[in-house]
Amino acid sequence: MKIHDDVPYVTNPLFYRFMKHTIYLLPLALTLILGACQGKEEAKQEVLRPVKYQVAGAGDGERIRTFSGIAKAGNEIELSFRSGGIIEVANVETGQQVKKGALIARLDNVEASLAYEKSVSALNGAESAMTTSQQELERIKSLYEQESVSLSDYEQAKNAYQNALAQFESAQRNRSLQQTQIDYGYIYAPSDGVIADTEGSVNERVSAGHVFAILNAGEQMKVEVDLPENVINQITVGMEPTITFSALSGQTFQGNVIEVSPVTSQNTATYPIDVEITDATEAIKSGMAARVTFDLGNGEEQQSNQLVIPIKAVGEDGNGNFVFIIESEDGETGQVKKQPVEIGPIATGGFVINSGLEEGQLVATAGLQTLLDGQKVRLQQP
Repeated sequence: MKIHDDVPYVTNPLFYRFMKHTIYLLPLALTLILGACQGKEEAKQEVLRPVKYQVAGAGDGERIRTFSGIAKAGNEIELSFRSGGIIEVANVETGQQVKKGALIARLDNVEASLAYEKSVSALNGAESAMTTSQQELERIKSLYEQESVSLSDYEQAKNAYQNALAQFESAQRNRSLQQTQIDYGYIYAPSDGVIADTEGSVNERVSAGHVFAILNAGEQMKVEVDLPENVINQITVGMEPTITFSALSGQTFQGNVIEVSPVTSQNTATYPIDVEITDATEAIKSGMAARVTFDLGNGEEQQSNQLVIPIKAVGEDGNGNFVFIIESEDGETGQVKKQPVEIGPIATGGFVINSGLEEGQLVATAGLQTLLDGQKVRLQQP
């Protein structure tokens, strides 16, 4: 007997027993195979976070430090309009030499001119009224002395003159004020110098306070440098760094710190200082990029046995300061350990560590907020 023309009917009981066990074992085998594959896939997906580090060790405090700066004139003056209007005259260009008193720019201040003309007209009217009241007062006074008018008439004439005089003086002040508003539309050079920059052109409308030009009025040159907070306390007025310029290859100039700001600048968390170039030449131009090198070993030098680590490697929580030490056997991967430390004063290279850290230990220098105690990481060179 056949179930199908092409498939023979099998009557062997062993065949049926084999197929029965195979049906039950097949899902179990598939589960084991999938589980093994998934385990391998999970193992492959384990990714260790890269962490920058530094070896804790004693040093000389990085005595020689170099910072970037910009050359500027010793006396840099911003020339601005004190009123708003449309620029009618612009007499200067960048790099132009100007003499003291020279007209730099002028506004076509129609509003101020009209206001001035009105003030002049009002002043003329007030002056005429004052003159008339004065003449009337003199006439009434003469009649009063002749007993031809009463005392009240005389007092009334005096009051009228006092009011007219007050109006005249007020009109005088208003005319002076309007003249000043017109003068605010003119910019004159306060001293001899060179125009370092201009901002504005003819027929351009500007507002009050607009800086139209920058005048380099001093012959002496200086360099403005922005310093980080871990260095600023080691810089004092009178220090003598060396200065080089990328545009003046092979030349080194002597500097003198003339000003150290006690507060940070508005746009950055750095402290600006001014370094005078004591042996400046005409080759140094305003705006040139400079490099200022300080020798910080003249003050309190760091002791050779002190451990110093970067400021960014030290964190702080409710229990105090801490660092993340990286324990590694192969130099490629490791495990971080949160370690309490006692910090000392700020040195040139960062915090001095008084206790909690030993020389040669690896310290994480980035991402302290996201690291966890015991986390496995991959070491990354700084």
